Amino acid sequence: MSRIAVICGTGMSSFSTTLQATIPSTSTSILIESTWGSVPISIVTNVRGQVFIIDRHHSTGSSRTPPHEIEHRANVHAATSCSPDLIVSVNSVGSMIDSMPPGKVGIPSGILDLSVKPWTFHDDDAIHYDRTIPFDVHYSSVCESVLTESQGNCPTGLVVAQCVGPQFESPSEIDALERLGAHVVGMTLGPEQRLISETSTPHVSLSCSSNWAAGRTPGEPKAEINHDAVDKMASQMRQLVSSCIIALLEDFN
Repeated sequence: MSRIAVICGTGMSSFSTTLQATIPSTSTSILIESTWGSVPISIVTNVRGQVFIIDRHHSTGSSRTPPHEIEHRANVHAATSCSPDLIVSVNSVGSMIDSMPPGKVGIPSGILDLSVKPWTFHDDDAIHYDRTIPFDVHYSSVCESVLTESQGNCPTGLVVAQCVGPQFESPSEIDALERLGAHVVGMTLGPEQRLISETSTPHVSLSCSSNWAAGRTPGEPKAEINHDAVDKMASQMRQLVSSCIIALLEDFN
């Protein structure tokens, strides 16, 4: 039975429900313990396989863990503990390009992560991992086919700039990131990709455009970014993401 781990966040808190509505499934929950903390996982099982869903912002209280406080090692450890054939990161991003308006899902091929904090599972020895091709080409193409059919087109080859948050970026920062080659910007993919590269597990990223990056709103360069609106827009892309997951499960069979 094929197994896919999905790490998601903004707008995707009900993703397991959406997935179950797409194809008849059963669900259960488990808790994975690790050196870096406990991680709850929702397991959705259907005739095509199992999907292990991790909310990267999970917390023990009523609040959600802010992006700069996420323990990515715990999340990636929990994902790999499920012995997945593939890990899929679903990330809310701000768009700098016309082909990625809010509501569109695209597929990254690169990361621009210049953040200061290092992320690794190896603090006691210098172990280096290749990141020349950070995302699996074949599984990315499976998602591209689904999104092209669903959306009419699918932006590919995206470079995702990693910023720390929790504040949104300034227009000047977006200008600089764009000059460096970025197309979209987010707060969570960089650490996940670095850690997943150390596991040798194939990795795919789905970038969900939930807002225009600061200063990029067409006709409104001074438009402010509201997180509630961002979350609402991201939630509207759950079905698109679900369709990609189903197609990936089918590709294994």
